[in-house]
Amino acid sequence: MTETAPRPTLEAVAARAGVSRATASRVVNGGDGVREPLVERVRRAVDELGYVPNQAARSLVTKRHDAVAVVVAEPETRVFADPFFALQLRGISKELTALDNQLVLLLTEGQGDHARVGRYLAGGHVDGALVFSLHLDDPLPGLIRRAGVPTVFGGRPGWSDGDGGDVVYVDSDNRGGARDAVRHLVGLGRTRVAHITGPLDQTSAADRLDGYRDVMADADPRLVVPGDFTPAGGERAMRELLDHCPDVDAVFAANDLTAAGALRVLRECGRRVPEDVAVIGFDDMLPVAEQTDPPLTTVRQDIEEMGRLMARLLLRGLDRHNTGEEPPQSGVVLPTTLVRRASA
Repeated sequence: MTETAPRPTLEAVAARAGVSRATASRVVNGGDGVREPLVERVRRAVDELGYVPNQAARSLVTKRHDAVAVVVAEPETRVFADPFFALQLRGISKELTALDNQLVLLLTEGQGDHARVGRYLAGGHVDGALVFSLHLDDPLPGLIRRAGVPTVFGGRPGWSDGDGGDVVYVDSDNRGGARDAVRHLVGLGRTRVAHITGPLDQTSAADRLDGYRDVMADADPRLVVPGDFTPAGGERAMRELLDHCPDVDAVFAANDLTAAGALRVLRECGRRVPEDVAVIGFDDMLPVAEQTDPPLTTVRQDIEEMGRLMARLLLRGLDRHNTGEEPPQSGVVLPTTLVRRASA
């Protein structure tokens, strides 16, 4: 059995740098009041010895854990099957990694998981939380408030409309993007424009439905069919549309996965796209939008940038809190762009 070499100690770093242990500790833990030449000597000693600071000791000094919880209010089967979540997590991870913070991923499958997440956040394991894909009846916002954890939300929180409390969130212009998509379809001369929604207990889906209605205020109610942001949901909705409204000549789908499912059904039923039925999605997730047949016209939102911005806002807010400044309470809404491909 190979013996493991002892880990370098802070005392060894101090000795190598020729400084006191207290000075080495201040440098390693980000403290002030050390002259730059000494800082460089300590950092060089850390590199040469391969010293890794004790996180518990470091937290006592900095009052930070350098860890952020990312809470996705969806089951793991949904999270790992939908590229939207991969893109948002990639943006969050890039931002946290650049600032030497750890990402702790928490998923919710049911009520028991909500309680578990609430206990974890209240336990002081992380500096803050990034939360997205919330549903309107989700207990997480209340649990997070009780935990007292600084939080940035992905997507406009539905509960902020009525309780008078301000929250920090990052969202895309879902309503405006939907309007652009539907106006494009109308501009193509389409008169029977349908909408396959996302789950309407999420504000992104509700906002996209509102954008559709802004343009199609007098549309046949049967042209609006519920979906769930999945390809299977798009297939079910498209079959329902063809059964009830066989003269449909355009579809605005609430996301790209829904649009992909709708395109499969149209192809199976012998409907040509875009000649017979034009189709537009929402997200512009390239693994989906460029691989559909035909390639998908869609509304682009910068999903990865949304993740990066969420992390950036949280970390900036933590810095302000540690210096006694109050973090700004506001939402950031990023613009969307219609990307034209062959489907419409």
